[in-house]
Amino acid sequence: MITIQRLDLDDARLMLDAAKVKAVEIAVPMCIAITDDAGNLIAFERMDGGKVTSTTIAIDKSYTASGAKKATHEYGDASQPGKPAYGISSAIGGRLMVVGGGLPVVVDGHCVGGIGVSSGSPAQDMEVAQAGVDALFSSL
Repeated sequence: MITIQRLDLDDARLMLDAAKVKAVEIAVPMCIAITDDAGNLIAFERMDGGKVTSTTIAIDKSYTASGAKKATHEYGDASQPGKPAYGISSAIGGRLMVVGGGLPVVVDGHCVGGIGVSSGSPAQDMEVAQAGVDALFSSL
């Protein structure tokens, strides 16, 4: 038998709230998703003005980050033609995201969940996602 650590609803709310504060600070309304270690959605919010199309993208960025245990932007370069992961973005029904904004949450070397953010530029999405992760680690 194994013991599994994963994000819970309180963790997700903390991360979501911190990400929203950063989104307001940079004046970009975002879609923010938090998933557990298996990529299952725990919490989601589309801020007023967040792009409708970014709903699915944010959820899939979080799914990718937690399921693959890797930041989505790390797939960007590796997924280009001629690179080792070319075509990976079509994996798992097209859910694997290769654009910045999805970050795994790693505690004591174990991925316990992920955060995905979408509606801004990849750099803005990454900044907002990082604010969510930072808030969680500040609370531990």
